Amino acid sequence: MGYEIDFLPVGDESSGGDAIALRYGNLYGSRSEQTVIVIDGGYLKAGEALVEHIRKHYNTGIVDLVVSTHPDQDHISGLRVVLEELTVKKLLMHLPWSHSSDMARAKMILSLNARALKTELRDSLQGATDLAEVAKAQGVPIEEPFLDWTSDDGVFRVLGPTEDYYRELLAEIVEPDSEAAARASWETLVYKLLAGTSHEDLDTETLGENGETSAKNNTSTICLLEVDGRKLLFTGDAGIPALGQALDVLEAEGFEPGDLRFVQVPHHGSRRNVSPSILNRLLGPKGQTTVIGMAFASVPKKNPENKHPAKKTTNAFRRRGYPVHLTQGVSKWSYFDAPDREGYSTSTPEPLHTSVEDNGDK
Repeated sequence: MGYEIDFLPVGDESSGGDAIALRYGNLYGSRSEQTVIVIDGGYLKAGEALVEHIRKHYNTGIVDLVVSTHPDQDHISGLRVVLEELTVKKLLMHLPWSHSSDMARAKMILSLNARALKTELRDSLQGATDLAEVAKAQGVPIEEPFLDWTSDDGVFRVLGPTEDYYRELLAEIVEPDSEAAARASWETLVYKLLAGTSHEDLDTETLGENGETSAKNNTSTICLLEVDGRKLLFTGDAGIPALGQALDVLEAEGFEPGDLRFVQVPHHGSRRNVSPSILNRLLGPKGQTTVIGMAFASVPKKNPENKHPAKKTTNAFRRRGYPVHLTQGVSKWSYFDAPDREGYSTSTPEPLHTSVEDNGDK
């Protein structure tokens, strides 16, 4: 079997997101010999681009599976276009109101007076509620992507979150840790005030072990595609604890660092979502001078504040043998045993930056 993975550009000069299309199987054969999957849909325009891309390059109007990793607007909004414009056989998405009485209550409040909810809680529910309603209207069945969900052919599966961990995260979203939020805001302010640079090289790494992302990001579905022994990992906006749990699952199966052929850089290259110890488990030790695999990150076309990606993050992937390819307004294509495409050229990954930011990137 072959595969091809497409990261479409999302957003404009400062806002990005994820819109991913992929297919695997006999890519030289008929549609019945292939499986088409969409993972997240960016904003509405990205959803429109996904529809056009699938029709043009995959030669089909049918999508076997759509995955909504988590309900951030830059990931979920465009999926409604995919569901409305294409024939979707199944949707994977979490239904938070089915796992928390507080979320169920908040969903009811949302329908009556959305402004009565806190912003993060409102945003967490609005995207999921809208997409679930579109799926119902289109007759698309919904299943929830928890650990051990596996496609019928066993090629695509979910590594996390577990249902228990998801419930824990929902409790944090409903009742956010005010002290943690205040501390994060203070740390961001300090970074911005003291913004500077640090030196890095193949062995010198400034990426920290204490990066923290939001509970909503940690609800992200983490997926593994394995095609003829080639492992391809999709991470959404998952953070260190979520990635750690997924690695526990892989390692119990005999996974070794460096087994991945392809990996999505979590949260568009944020320095808060990965750590040296997580990357050592996932990719291998630093100091690699040869390319072991490929990493992709969806980032805005222009990024004046240098938030996404953080250079210390792309450096950390590169020094472990996984140079990072960035969208930055251009579609990126990774493939194996797939037909040639006109108009596509070789992508140049991020170099190893010797001067990295020390600021308030997220």
